[in-house]
Amino acid sequence: MKHKTFFWFMLPSAFAMLLFIALPIASVFVQSLFVENEKVLAEVTTSGPFGSTTQVMVDEEATAALNEAQPLGQFNGLATYTNRNHLAFAEIGEFWRSTDSVGAFIQQVYGLPFYKALTFTLAYTFIVTPLIIALGFLIAVAVNALPKILKGPVIFTSLLPMIITPLVGSLILFWMIDSRGVIGKTLQFIFEDPDLSLKASPTLTWITLMVYGVWSSAPFAFVVFYAGLQTVPQDTLESAMIDGATRWERIRYVVLPYLMPLVTFIALIQLMDNFRVFEPIVGFNAEANATSLSWIIYNDLRGSEVSLFGSAAATSMLTILGVAILLTPVLIRTWRDFSKTGH
Repeated sequence: MKHKTFFWFMLPSAFAMLLFIALPIASVFVQSLFVENEKVLAEVTTSGPFGSTTQVMVDEEATAALNEAQPLGQFNGLATYTNRNHLAFAEIGEFWRSTDSVGAFIQQVYGLPFYKALTFTLAYTFIVTPLIIALGFLIAVAVNALPKILKGPVIFTSLLPMIITPLVGSLILFWMIDSRGVIGKTLQFIFEDPDLSLKASPTLTWITLMVYGVWSSAPFAFVVFYAGLQTVPQDTLESAMIDGATRWERIRYVVLPYLMPLVTFIALIQLMDNFRVFEPIVGFNAEANATSLSWIIYNDLRGSEVSLFGSAAATSMLTILGVAILLTPVLIRTWRDFSKTGH
């Protein structure tokens, strides 16, 4: 393609990416460098029959004027990124100096809000993503082997988790695992423990959230793999059968290598989605036992007194950085495979 033709072909996409991706990210970064203006306080003296009293109250007019003059707030530079609610460099240094063991140090660092959320986010991402890929592939292989008359109903049933809105699905499962729900009551009966609750234990809460994550996203991997299975060369499979290859060997040496680009594609999508886990935490009301980076952003923006836009923006930038780091190895591998194919 000629350079001029390529330029005009890519111009609409480049303009859309600049307008809807690059500029919003730049705006968020700028906001992360500022913190909210402090409220202007004023002493108000009131006179009464028993004398005068002086109270310190918020001067609404002066505060509004200050916010109008400085709509972004006060410039804070990178201090927001390093404060206690984010990377907490000073607190981590103090923990390292004051603790005697690595275990105690890790425990104290885990008590910091950002690192507690980061721990769950990473655990959720690295556990749920491979399970989604494996389960989606297994379902696709199983459905592909069914008789044609059964494939339609099974495919429709397998896609039901994708039809349900994530927040609604998490709420439904939240009610099911309640002590009065069908799953909660069943577990209490099996373990003969009327006080057993999946919501009370942080470990059980994590497991429940991850099970929901796999259940809700596996259909996407199934659809992609099932479509890919329809394009696997039948001649190659038949040759492998003639050579005496078992079903597992055909899957391992023929099907899986052929579907590796799809594995990379699903991994990219799921890494991004799982690192931004949010709906299950809200739906399960699980913030006491599990929080994520996206939940921190949500919590900052819905502050009871004032929305912490600068804090939310800083967490957003750190989340974007985290996604970029996670995707880098996959993108490098994709680029290398593409380069080998090109040569």
